[in-house]
Amino acid sequence: MPTRRSPPPGAPRPPLDEQLRAALAVLQAEARPGELAGMAHFGLRGDGRLGVAVPVLRRLGRQIGRDHALAQALWDTAIPDAQILAAYVAEPTQFTAAQMDAWTRGMASWDVCDQACSNAFARCPALAWERVPVWAAQQAEGAEFVRRAAFALLAALAVHDRAAPDERFLATLPLIEAAASDERNFVRKAVNWALRQIGKRNATLLGPAITCAERLRERRDSRSARWIAADALRELRPRLDGARLA
Repeated sequence: MPTRRSPPPGAPRPPLDEQLRAALAVLQAEARPGELAGMAHFGLRGDGRLGVAVPVLRRLGRQIGRDHALAQALWDTAIPDAQILAAYVAEPTQFTAAQMDAWTRGMASWDVCDQACSNAFARCPALAWERVPVWAAQQAEGAEFVRRAAFALLAALAVHDRAAPDERFLATLPLIEAAASDERNFVRKAVNWALRQIGKRNATLLGPAITCAERLRERRDSRSARWIAADALRELRPRLDGARLA
């Protein structure tokens, strides 16, 4: 793999356009066009996708280091591989709410959405918590990945934001119930993911997450809600039974 290492601390970086060209050259060198059809089968789409393997993107991200300006330049290419790399090199503390909103509007694939939420947005919890209810309310047809981002981010916060109080997650259960009837595949899977991660966070949240899933199971008007419930209960109930036996 061609390498591009960050300059030593304090050393000036090359001009942004030069950095961008170098990063895109590495991505082009690592392209796997033969993998694109298989990736599309799993919903990994997006114009200009190169098929770069995620471990390669992670490694390149470590080599580059945090560089928020470069992250934005990579994101603006709209190439899915470059956008995933952008999530690895973004400086979370430099995000603004407007920039987060703009990134979600530019998402065209679930892997880009999830990588941005887990590796960039969730690392800035103060802003992230503010965006969850805003994005969760987006029901327009063209905002599928904006709404997915709300719950992918919530799932990531359940894992990464160790300082968040339980009450903060309990307050999001109504958002999960409200979005559970969204039949769009990429939304419902993220809603399910968030519910499961909240339930797995600790014993205090496990019971309320199960209760939420049980309410969803009774939603005869929504096949999506029942699917979310069944999948979440399949994972969470054994944990409750194990806690009772302990």
